[in-house]
Amino acid sequence: MGEELMQQLRSRATELLLREEWNESVQAYSHFISLCQHHISRIHQHTDPDHLFKLQKSLCLALSNRAEARSRLRDLANALQDCDGALEIEGTHFKTLLCKGKILLGLNRYSLALDCFKAALLDPQAGLKCGALEGYLDRCKKLEHQSRTGAFDLSDWVVNGFRGKFPELAEYIGAVQIMKSEISGRGLFATKNVDAGTLVLVTKAIATERCILPEQNDDSADNIQLVMWKNFIDKVVESASKCKRLHHLISVLSSGEDEDVLEVPDVNLFRPETQESGLSMGKLDMGKILSILDVNSLVEDATSAKVLGKNSDYYGVGLWILPAFINHSCSPNARRLHVGDHVIVHASRDVKAGEEITFAYFDVLLPWRKRTDMAKTWGFQCNCKRCKFEEQICSKMEIQEIQMGLERGLDMGDAVYRLEEGMRRWMVRGKEKGYLRASFWAAYSEAYESEKTVRRWGRRIPAVEAVVDSVLEAVGSDERVLKAFMAGLKRSGGGGVVEIERAMKLARGVYGKVVKKQAMRTLISLGY
Repeated sequence: MGEELMQQLRSRATELLLREEWNESVQAYSHFISLCQHHISRIHQHTDPDHLFKLQKSLCLALSNRAEARSRLRDLANALQDCDGALEIEGTHFKTLLCKGKILLGLNRYSLALDCFKAALLDPQAGLKCGALEGYLDRCKKLEHQSRTGAFDLSDWVVNGFRGKFPELAEYIGAVQIMKSEISGRGLFATKNVDAGTLVLVTKAIATERCILPEQNDDSADNIQLVMWKNFIDKVVESASKCKRLHHLISVLSSGEDEDVLEVPDVNLFRPETQESGLSMGKLDMGKILSILDVNSLVEDATSAKVLGKNSDYYGVGLWILPAFINHSCSPNARRLHVGDHVIVHASRDVKAGEEITFAYFDVLLPWRKRTDMAKTWGFQCNCKRCKFEEQICSKMEIQEIQMGLERGLDMGDAVYRLEEGMRRWMVRGKEKGYLRASFWAAYSEAYESEKTVRRWGRRIPAVEAVVDSVLEAVGSDERVLKAFMAGLKRSGGGGVVEIERAMKLARGVYGKVVKKQAMRTLISLGY
């Protein structure tokens, strides 16, 4: 009777697996596995070795199949336990090695996944699925190399107009560490000098939600965003409830309270290969999760971000764990690219070792007072060096007169001339000059766009190249600054080696070192 029941259960579980009814399949296999383990415990190894061998083979296959079903349900921790259980019985079981390798690959544990696929390749059964297995091996090798070296290249995808699937990207953490920040709470800091375009990190979102918002600003847009936010929260909660590691990483993020007493985690905690052992799986506190998401979620269309590919048609929000530690500055040194569900963070200007990595939460090519108002809507006051400098100098009557003149339609060339003359009298030098030029970027940009204005004012206003260089040093690369530079080149008929290299440096600050020169030219032509 026991043998017959087990046979029925195994057949039923296999049928459910083939029909992709994952939950029901897990339940059926769990019942079969329990019975099988019970029978094995009652058989003496020496009295009936053949029967014991058959039961162990059946148990191995059942654990492997339950692992497959659990992996489809994203219950990855238990799926890995099933794989390990099956491999304890038969260490070279092909199907289990393949299943475990795919799970580890999905968890971005490339080296361990590679070991599984290599072991599976030695099994005689590998010949039947050699093509697929070789594909997994190639993917693992490529992703492991990316993760170890940071050598990402999106050139082919860019040149092909973003057609096809998004490029497969590895998790990567560059030369950074988490430390206490003078800006707010904890921040991400460079551990060595990096130049503009250098990758800081690449990571996939815990969850994302996207939609197309109506163009008109009406109630429907608000309702869509509310539904979108609810769906996003549900996705984060579901992911956290299924994985100890994600649950723990989310709990490490700030909820906006007691920033100064929060523990500073080791950056290695955020590497995919970090083991889950010792991590607790406490009850999810919805209040805390809502606060964490409110403080740490990123929108894809932020000023410091560029969305590549089909995502650019959508309004998107997501939770990327490590980038959530990056604070705001009005003199930022980093930008991010959004590629599918991945975010690529790179330096937008040269960064020194020990310098904090910062984003622009809002538009930093605005005057100080407007930026102050924007910071208030974010719930903080910016005290960066730029804001402190501009708070003092903006009290000057000449600055206020220029601002009022711009509001009343003052000629942009006149505004630029007055500001440049003022900076000369006030002995404003170096980066501080770049700060003010960035604050009045709208005036500079409009002046340079008008050939009439450029001819009229001639050498009384600085060359666009000089302004671009100082703004770049002050606030990092920006698409609008790159656009002004390219327009200046076109107008002057320039395009020599020096000018092109300067354009490439600006473009690397906007897009990062993830594309080669030809692809970068494509990006620039697409944008401008």
